[in-house]
Amino acid sequence: MTVPTAAWESERSLPRRVWLVTGASSGFGRAVAAAALAAGDAVVGTARRQDALADWADAAPDGRAVTLELDLTDPQQAPDVVRAVLDRFGRLDVLVNNAGHGQVGAVEETTDAELREIFEVHVFGPATLVRAALPSMRARRSGAIVQMSSFGGQVAYPGFSAYCATKYALEGFSDALAAEVAPHGIRVLIVEPGSFRTGFAGAALHQSAPNPAYDDTVGAVRAGLTGSAGNQPGDPAKAAAAILWALDAPDAPLRLPLGADAVDGIRSKLTGVLADLDRFEAISTDVTF
Repeated sequence: MTVPTAAWESERSLPRRVWLVTGASSGFGRAVAAAALAAGDAVVGTARRQDALADWADAAPDGRAVTLELDLTDPQQAPDVVRAVLDRFGRLDVLVNNAGHGQVGAVEETTDAELREIFEVHVFGPATLVRAALPSMRARRSGAIVQMSSFGGQVAYPGFSAYCATKYALEGFSDALAAEVAPHGIRVLIVEPGSFRTGFAGAALHQSAPNPAYDDTVGAVRAGLTGSAGNQPGDPAKAAAAILWALDAPDAPLRLPLGADAVDGIRSKLTGVLADLDRFEAISTDVTF
């Protein structure tokens, strides 16, 4: 891993904030990196292949962009990347755990290897980065951790068992994390996008081998998802602007759904949960000695 030596010689030349954004080569990661650079910040962007970030870094003003390779399935790399950020800029203000991919397959279709791989990328990798970033944030009593979840972190559909399991796990992890780090001046933001025009339904989509038994359920979901590629309603640039707004807002929520489909889907799910609580409260509570 090669990192340019620090070039910031005075406080006046320091960037406003220093970001570490995983999966910065495309989609939300690229949009967030661009928005942060436009705001006068510095960004360290990562991807599995550093050359995928070359055009993005070359276009950044004043050399405020650094690119690094990071494979989230390798737990040894995350601490090295955080150390490289601190060596280059002296601090890390915002960690964005964004890298990931879609996964479609019924539970019976999804292999152990597929399930373990997506948990490595969506849960274990981000957890390792959070642990690596927290000591320096705690020392400065400042920082933010942005967890790119999905409205699939609260709502599950046929065919998305593996994907939603990782996002549910990430959200539970982040709920507890937010309470742990708030006394240290660190914020956590869980972002829950709906359908956005990223590579989620295209090149970044992993599909399990189909089983005809699930043609009527998962098959329909698979066809609809792949058919939406390039036509999704959500604009990643507007999502990035909303994330920057939330990080600066004094009363921003812990969760930030993005897109009307995300808002509607989460509201419908929570309404159903509350309705069941009310309907079966007597049975649910009548279990004490």
